[in-house]
Amino acid sequence: MEKSKVYFTNLRATSSSSSLLRKLENLVKKAGMEKIDFKKKFTAIKLHFGEPGNLAYLRPNFSKVIADIVKSSGGKPFLTDCNTLYAGRRKDALEHIDAAYENGYNPFTLGCHIIIADGLKGTDEVYVPISGEFVKEAKIGRAIVDSDIIIFLNHFKGHELTGFGGAIKNIGMGCGSRAGKMEMHNSGKPSVMESKCTGCGQCVKSCAHEAISFNSGKKARISHNACTGCGRCIGECSFDAIRVDWDEATEIASKKIAEYTLAVIKDKPSFHVSFVLDVAPFCDCHSENDMAIVPDIGMFASFDPVALDMACVEAVNKAPVNRGSLLDEVRNLTDDYFTSIHPDTNWRTCLDHAEKLGIGTKNYELVEV
Repeated sequence: MEKSKVYFTNLRATSSSSSLLRKLENLVKKAGMEKIDFKKKFTAIKLHFGEPGNLAYLRPNFSKVIADIVKSSGGKPFLTDCNTLYAGRRKDALEHIDAAYENGYNPFTLGCHIIIADGLKGTDEVYVPISGEFVKEAKIGRAIVDSDIIIFLNHFKGHELTGFGGAIKNIGMGCGSRAGKMEMHNSGKPSVMESKCTGCGQCVKSCAHEAISFNSGKKARISHNACTGCGRCIGECSFDAIRVDWDEATEIASKKIAEYTLAVIKDKPSFHVSFVLDVAPFCDCHSENDMAIVPDIGMFASFDPVALDMACVEAVNKAPVNRGSLLDEVRNLTDDYFTSIHPDTNWRTCLDHAEKLGIGTKNYELVEV
């Protein structure tokens, strides 16, 4: 497979004519984003709005640059993400939008609307058939599936499950509904925390397989023999009483993420931008962020998410280590920073599997803009 082009611009900006926002606009245009036919097309701009308390998320200003380009090309942009599986501030659409507004994402500053792709309770999903090694039907947020084009804005950082979080993680895990996220994270079935269960019965009503009943204490109980793992009960529970065991092996989870990525982008145009800024060691889903492990590096763009992730990994691994950071504390003899931080992960697994699935290639040509 021939090399994919990955475009890069550094963060030097010496005048208003070369502000970072103008540099981002120039980067994506040089990388070919304007070649996409946006006219009258619903264009999802998929990103992570940031868990409140975490300050490493992408600035909304970057999103506005992309939305403005889409609008100027006749498209209909909207910002989107799917609800989280864990019980944080983004587990349902109302709290999710509140969190986005709190972090500066709103239609008044961005010029476009925010739509939570898997709906009010994280159950508005579409089953997308694929022939994956582990996934046969990916559960994807409906607004993602209904969109005509997807632009992915990725904050590149470390991640405790996959080693790092970049383009593939933002696509695969990010576009899964709550049930889809459960499929990627979990090798089993959900269960009930009786201390939180109120006996309201909403989970029973939502279960199409009669897998949920009440015990003598009027607490819900899930029969794993009858449960299909659809995850709908998780979205229906208003009291966070239904839990998932985060027990999937990291390498299998990484392969599932790659397979979900294929389900998301296989039938529509997509374009990918990664910001190697505030490279924290952990995901933006944390309600806090540790200091960056390396200095800010720049912005990257490509039509190939695999090549993009590979370019970002190698750029980080060539960067100096920030003194006092977690990486500075744990760094061993390896030059692989993400393995140093998360030694129980293997970030190569996801990219290797994505390449095998035909999503892209790890071979790239870096073009500096």
